[in-house]
Amino acid sequence: MLSAVYLLLVVNLPAQSIEKFFSATEVARIEGILASDEMQGRRTFTPGIEKAAAFIAEEFRAAKLMPFPGTSDYLQSFVLMRPRLVSLQAQFNGEKIESKQVIVFTSRDTLQVTQSSGFNVVRIVAGDNFMTTARKYLGSNVNQVVLVDTAHSKMFGNLTRLKSQQFQTPYSTLFILATALPASYSIDAIHSFSRQSLANVAAYIPGKSRPDEFVIFSAHYDHLGIMSKDRQGNLLADSIFNGANDDAAGTTAVLMLARYFKALNSNARSLIFVAFTAEEIGGFGATYFSRQLPPEKVVAMMNIEMIGTESKWGTNSAYITGYEKSSLGTILQQNLAGSGFTFHPDPYTEQNLFYRSDNATLARLGVPAHTISTSKMDNEPNYHKPSDEVGTLDLENMARIIRSIAISVSSIIIGKDTPSRVDTGQLQ
Repeated sequence: MLSAVYLLLVVNLPAQSIEKFFSATEVARIEGILASDEMQGRRTFTPGIEKAAAFIAEEFRAAKLMPFPGTSDYLQSFVLMRPRLVSLQAQFNGEKIESKQVIVFTSRDTLQVTQSSGFNVVRIVAGDNFMTTARKYLGSNVNQVVLVDTAHSKMFGNLTRLKSQQFQTPYSTLFILATALPASYSIDAIHSFSRQSLANVAAYIPGKSRPDEFVIFSAHYDHLGIMSKDRQGNLLADSIFNGANDDAAGTTAVLMLARYFKALNSNARSLIFVAFTAEEIGGFGATYFSRQLPPEKVVAMMNIEMIGTESKWGTNSAYITGYEKSSLGTILQQNLAGSGFTFHPDPYTEQNLFYRSDNATLARLGVPAHTISTSKMDNEPNYHKPSDEVGTLDLENMARIIRSIAISVSSIIIGKDTPSRVDTGQLQ
């Protein structure tokens, strides 16, 4: 028995069936291109990933979606900065302080900040979740000094890990570990940088009645590229890591969902469809993307990762990471009542999957952002191997999964349901 929401969707598609949009034939077409040898494994910073980006953009164009605001022909280009600190000098009220009390995030080779520089002053107080609050400030498009309470002394140095996630921006953020900001201060920092260009691919369907509320469908389109040896140093007969399941499968889902919801044309909320770059080397695409949206405006995010093989429960099933952290999973499952498809909670919690995919950046900001997957993380034989090819996937089951995602999210898209937010105080 089909759910009432499903019937509603079909009624709104005169002369077209939902199966037309989610057929195994269409899955095979898209997968066959994204995971072909021509794409050379879609490694970041290679011609192969540029070909993949061009294909994804053309699919969005053919479906008549709008480019996501701020993109150029669907490409959300950005520059990844690799900083090296050359020197740092800091003074409080004319007295020199230890440089380890200051951590600077900037795209400027030379930066001098004083109390007269006009930087906003914000605080991370003793009771705050340190890393969550720090990430929030790093996503702010303003120049700012962040005064960090000394209660966070042990965690303060961990901020340097985030310096690998710097992007070219006109704004700078300075973190200062101190009990209070002095009347006068001076901080001089000199960096050298390497710069690398990257691009997400993103499209957009404006909402009819709630255009300032966003629902995101995402996947990463990069993979491992070409390697002559495996991790043990053994020569490989097949050197192309095609990444059919990881994550051409998720990208295929995003493209099919985009075409479907554009045809349906009944979304109250705005829909964003995005293929992220650089997930395999640090999640840089998702991190950059998350800083382009006010998180409080994002109602839900369905990140789709590795849905090409059966889940541990067999066909017609998938799992949702962090299921208990918001009500998103409950809503999705309610909309599937009678469909024969089941969303389960993540059975691999010991692997911390909620924080290992592209949903994590927005989830840490409170967004009900979760990853949908079927990957058997304790026994997925082709994971990160050249054998991850289209021939290993269950294309019929993939089509059913993608169709079920479309049905399950319907009440959120039309504005009927709003998932609860993720409690950022409980996050890593």
